[in-house]
Amino acid sequence: MRVAMHQPHYLPWLGLLDKADRSDLFVVLDHVQYERRGWQNRNYIASKSGPVLLTVPVVNRSRNEQIRDKVIDRTRPWREKHLRAISEHGYRTAPFWKDFGPEITAIYDTDWERLIDISLATTYFIFNAFGITTPVVRSSELGEFPGQKSELLAQISAKVGADTMLSGDGARGYVDPEVFRRYGVEVEWQNFRHPEYPQFHRKGGEFLPRLAAVDLLLNAGPEGMELVRAARVTDG
Repeated sequence: MRVAMHQPHYLPWLGLLDKADRSDLFVVLDHVQYERRGWQNRNYIASKSGPVLLTVPVVNRSRNEQIRDKVIDRTRPWREKHLRAISEHGYRTAPFWKDFGPEITAIYDTDWERLIDISLATTYFIFNAFGITTPVVRSSELGEFPGQKSELLAQISAKVGADTMLSGDGARGYVDPEVFRRYGVEVEWQNFRHPEYPQFHRKGGEFLPRLAAVDLLLNAGPEGMELVRAARVTDG
């Protein structure tokens, strides 16, 4: 069984979707430490003038806070700003806005309290829209794990009965395959290749990569996931 893991991200990007789509089980690492100034609470979307960074404001109480405990700063009108950026300034005239706009709007109608909840809501929405049916489990639901970095990931892999862990290329600096082998698990590298697709904002201009996956969905629709899979097959 192949398992993939990733920290929860607000408006996840295509690399996370590709990892989940290629796996038999996807583990959301919600019990690890929250990274300030990281990508757990923000991502880019497109607008007529180029990329726009959307950030969910959070309350910083301790540097040791786990992601699952991170609270949103609800004194700031971030939901209204994000929805306006996505709809009015971003994708209202996109090819598939009519199909998915109501679901996106519903996400921002909810007064989320914790970052993990809005992160999972946007992730599940994208998974469902693209037809990704990989089972999802949160690491906090699997028990206690004393390890760190490779040891932690190997322990989780063994706990769920995996013999292979699919790892993103950004983890090459700290994922040690030898540690995994001690738990009977092999490491497989994702080697993600970002597909290019028509972006209605660009109109022949330079393609904008590494945006939130909602960009692919609203430009290409559910079939856009086939572009991700085709890039994977073509580039090995």
